[in-house]
Amino acid sequence: MRSIRARIILITVVAIILSMTISMVLGIIDVVEVGQDNSEQVLDLLCETGEKNLNYYFSSVEQSVKMVASYAETDLESVQTPDMSEHIKYVDALFGKIARQTNGVLTYYYRIDPEYSTDVTGFWYVDSNGNGYVAHEVTDITKYDTNDTTQLVWYTVPKASKNPVWIPPYITDNLDARVISYNVPIFCHNTFIGVIGIEIDYSTMANQVDNIKLYENGYAFINDKDGNLIYHPFIDVLSLPKEEIPTVPKEFLQNERFIRYEFDGTEKEAVRVKLANGMMLNVTVPISEIHGNWKGLIRRTILISIGLLLLFVLITLQFARHITHPLTELTKAAERVSEGDYDVELNHSRKDEVGILTHSFRLLIDHIKGYTSELNKLNSQLKEDNLTLEAATIRDSLTGVKNRFALRRDYEKYIETDLFLLMLDIDDFKRVNDTLGHSVGDYLLKKTGDALLDHFGAEHSYRYGGDEFLVIFPNSSKEEFEALLKGLKEQLEEIYLEEKKMSVYYSAGYVFGKTLLQDDLRLMLRQADELLYEAKKSGKNSFIGKEYDREYAEHIRKKEEESFRQG
Repeated sequence: MRSIRARIILITVVAIILSMTISMVLGIIDVVEVGQDNSEQVLDLLCETGEKNLNYYFSSVEQSVKMVASYAETDLESVQTPDMSEHIKYVDALFGKIARQTNGVLTYYYRIDPEYSTDVTGFWYVDSNGNGYVAHEVTDITKYDTNDTTQLVWYTVPKASKNPVWIPPYITDNLDARVISYNVPIFCHNTFIGVIGIEIDYSTMANQVDNIKLYENGYAFINDKDGNLIYHPFIDVLSLPKEEIPTVPKEFLQNERFIRYEFDGTEKEAVRVKLANGMMLNVTVPISEIHGNWKGLIRRTILISIGLLLLFVLITLQFARHITHPLTELTKAAERVSEGDYDVELNHSRKDEVGILTHSFRLLIDHIKGYTSELNKLNSQLKEDNLTLEAATIRDSLTGVKNRFALRRDYEKYIETDLFLLMLDIDDFKRVNDTLGHSVGDYLLKKTGDALLDHFGAEHSYRYGGDEFLVIFPNSSKEEFEALLKGLKEQLEEIYLEEKKMSVYYSAGYVFGKTLLQDDLRLMLRQADELLYEAKKSGKNSFIGKEYDREYAEHIRKKEEESFRQG
């Protein structure tokens, strides 16, 4: 006997081959992740290198200015009343030596506050053509409002902040040159003396940034802490009005070191670091170039893997079709049986596991046919019993009309309906029970129920409780209802008690109108009950009807609730 187990083993072998293919795909994924990590490391390393070069340059400028500033403050504080002319001469000599040893210095200066000294103004040296520093007339500060930090920023900002500060790129007023500057305020015994600073050529910083390149379209740029561009290789920041200078994408304002963003429809990845002067250096590269080195290899590997997978799938399908054909036939037969069709034919008769299963399935179908026949008989009997039980649940056993349980169940169908609602009561019913006995009372209730069923039908007649009956008759004209009511009265007048033919009398109250809201039916019941009470008070044996008045019914309800609260 050829076992189905052997066939399953064959499929398992194919599955193992497929698993090896999946493992290869997972290996490719690992290669991708490693490639991405390596690309990020290269990007990070390039950014760090640029950061170190720029920080070294900015730090050298800061150290030069701070060294001169320290010397100046020490010289000023060494005497009680400093000689400013001599002081400027010493600082000028020192600053000249230090400026010549600092790369990229365009100008250096020491400007004395006019409020401190009007005779000694300081100095300003400029190297505009690379031939050496030449003394330049200092800026006349008295022409500016030194409390306005938007003017003469190299002077007003450090004076206002009282701390060393880097000033973002600006164009000098006198030289029309693009510069950034580092400035230190000078104090002597807590008195502001002036500002010492260096302006470096904007192009020196730009060259440093331009040297940071990666792949074909990678570049670096600098922005301040607020996201405003300081330098961009493709945007001339200083030539634009301040309000037109673009800001960096919002992703650069987060605290992440690695950033992915989209710019001009191109997905990019960037690394950002904070420079020593508070600015942010960003190195950005298109993601397509980052992944370009290993995408070709991955693409070829994927194509080969897909080819192998297709081949193995075809092989598996061929074997599966041969192996599972009898199981497919058995499944179809099971589906037909589940739909109630037991006339199925199964021809698989080989002595393997599927053959044994097919034989067992045939026996199962035969048993199901027998059980189904029995169940159908039981189901029919159950339906009859349910109808009997439902009738017993919603019908009053004595009178045959519906009970209050049925009324609660029917309540929703009377909402938003034009209807007549009748409350009927047997006059002096308690006296009948007390004098003639409960059997006579039951007879009277039964005859009353028969009269209601004869005229209003079982669908609309209810026993409300004791000797009270209720009729809810919807979608009827007043003429039709009054005709039915007249017939009811006549039939009730034919009811007598005992052989003496003692007359039985009835009182009723009814209302008619439309139920618009959820509580209208309950309010109608209250108004009809009130009309029944009026009929009793008027001498009994009378029927009183009125149009439904919601406000009046509400008044009745509130009066009843008040009576209940007062006991």
